[in-house]
Amino acid sequence: MDFQSRILGHFNASIDAKTYASEVLPAFIEVASQMMVQCLVSEGKILACGNGGSAGDSQHFSSELLNRFERERPSLPALALTTDTSTLTSIANDYSYNEIFSKQIRALGQPGDILLAISTSGNSANVVQAMQAAHDRDMHIVALTGRDGGDMASLLGQDDCEIRVPSTSTARIQEVHLLAIHCLCDLIDQQLFGSIE
Repeated sequence: MDFQSRILGHFNASIDAKTYASEVLPAFIEVASQMMVQCLVSEGKILACGNGGSAGDSQHFSSELLNRFERERPSLPALALTTDTSTLTSIANDYSYNEIFSKQIRALGQPGDILLAISTSGNSANVVQAMQAAHDRDMHIVALTGRDGGDMASLLGQDDCEIRVPSTSTARIQEVHLLAIHCLCDLIDQQLFGSIE
């Protein structure tokens, strides 16, 4: 097997997915960034969740806001709901794995906060329940999805925003999700703190 050709195939598939996404996603990413900026300006916070690679993405996003992205600036309030193993395992053990995010949102979410809900399929049951809990708490939702948007797409209201990657490959969707997260971080910084000289 020619491994280098296989590797090149992955690079080209990623480039193609990002090129296609660049034609359909910028307006949605812009709207999502404006929602997040409004939330932060109003002294709200952003809660993020997902499973597996999407859990990693939620942690990546929250760390970029809490610490820094590409400039020195004040810390911004964001929290990944995927990191507290005692909380996650107690909820999963006492209730259900499907409730590991929703119970946290019902305790921590406030009206005007934003939930960044991440799922490549759009069908993760615990993320779907997180969205329901967020709406119950009068929060807004930014959903990072793929494929046909899954169950998550049907839960979005007019004040929410879906960034749906036009791909059926989990790996390609995750790669575009990471790029979208970096775009969100950059646009938040630009709108709150101006252009870097």
